[in-house]
Amino acid sequence: MRCQNIVRRAAVAGVLGALASMAMLSACASDPRAGYAPTSTFDSTVSSVSVPMFRNTTATPGIEQTLTDAVIKQIQANTPMRVVQSGQAASTLSAVITEVRMRRISANNVTGLVQELAVQITVDFEWRDNRSGEVLKARRNFSAADSFVPSRPSGERLELGENAAAQRLARDMVNELRGAW
Repeated sequence: MRCQNIVRRAAVAGVLGALASMAMLSACASDPRAGYAPTSTFDSTVSSVSVPMFRNTTATPGIEQTLTDAVIKQIQANTPMRVVQSGQAASTLSAVITEVRMRRISANNVTGLVQELAVQITVDFEWRDNRSGEVLKARRNFSAADSFVPSRPSGERLELGENAAAQRLARDMVNELRGAW
């Protein structure tokens, strides 16, 4: 008798598990704009992108190389698109770095010296379909910041803050290439 009860409970648990699985799958939408979907939120009609060196209108040398490389790596790692040369690409992502600035985050209560700084990078970018000439996404004054600690004992260099801010901005820019979701 006891074995039969265990078997019945296992059968009921199996049926309930199957029903729960079907309910979860039916909650997914075929279109990412309509809810959770098992499909990509990136535009499937654009299979490749060219990323020319970003223009730098600031007084911070080399930041354009750092940001361009970070964006390319984010596209390769997190999108279905291939990064190719400009003549072979279905689309082009271009950007102008308009501002790089440092903001004080914290200071020592006793000395007043800066303990933590944030590097903020601001860009204007445009993602254009090379076949139709249509602008797929464009953002002005798009920025991201990340912090570093130049004070002792850490003594982190400015380049660490610039690189961290470029990485964060690259992630945010690539996320902006997603469809409406």
